[in-house]
Amino acid sequence: MGFAFWLDPTFRLVAVGSALIGAVGGVLGTFALLRRQSLLGDAMSHAALPGIVLAFLLVGSRDLPLLLAGASLSAWLGALLVVLITHRSRIRPDAALGLILSVFFGFGIVLLTVAQRQPTAAQAGLERFLFGQAAMMLQRDVEGIALATVLILVVVLLLWKEFKALAFDPAFAAAIGLPVMALDVLLTTLIVLAIALGLQAVGVVLMSAVLVAPAAAARQWTHRLERMVILAGGFGALSGVLGTLLSGWIGLPTGPMIALCASGIALFSLLFAPRRGLVWAVQLPRGKRDAGPSG
Repeated sequence: MGFAFWLDPTFRLVAVGSALIGAVGGVLGTFALLRRQSLLGDAMSHAALPGIVLAFLLVGSRDLPLLLAGASLSAWLGALLVVLITHRSRIRPDAALGLILSVFFGFGIVLLTVAQRQPTAAQAGLERFLFGQAAMMLQRDVEGIALATVLILVVVLLLWKEFKALAFDPAFAAAIGLPVMALDVLLTTLIVLAIALGLQAVGVVLMSAVLVAPAAAARQWTHRLERMVILAGGFGALSGVLGTLLSGWIGLPTGPMIALCASGIALFSLLFAPRRGLVWAVQLPRGKRDAGPSG
């Protein structure tokens, strides 16, 4: 079997859509990683499932924009509850994330079971949002993903200095008069939007890999934030293309292949990245290893 399927316009469409999702996931995942909020993306992606099913049950349609709107609202509610639990109780952030993830995902599975027992056949296919089904992408879906990607990247560029201050030193950002809470809400909103974009291709279970793995890989190759963001976006896009390519070649689901490619790039970087990889760490004296990322 060769790579003749690359000539298929549908296959190229899926590859482009997956690359865009990976790129925007890598860019936003960088800020989440630096703020030690990587698990927040995991919790929000799982929290999106009940929103998808509720949107279907309420409107009785599998219209993708409506389902993704429900997913965004549900993920937003999950993020808000994490913040409230953390600030209004003695529960630690990691415990709050685990609680919201399990409760929302369990509730989503229950709702999915209820939806599948409806007398109509229209509900068939909702389960694809668990692990994604990139092959279902249409041209209008990819156009919507492209538009949202451009908007997200424009916002990141316009607020680059503010997001950088928020990522490295929120206390300093507040001291110089930046609206830290508003910036935090905006950054969380962008992450929620990125998660909603990737649900069809990667699914709620694996979307966190698209957010975390490219950023973790880029972290090993540089200590400059600008380069880290660019590398993370590039690694995410590469994971999307490679995952789609291997999926078509081997005949396995695209979403898991994208997640495996992203994880593979992260593992390779962890082992072999110059001066920061584990292989280098064995050879170099401690004082000659690179420091953490800087602005």
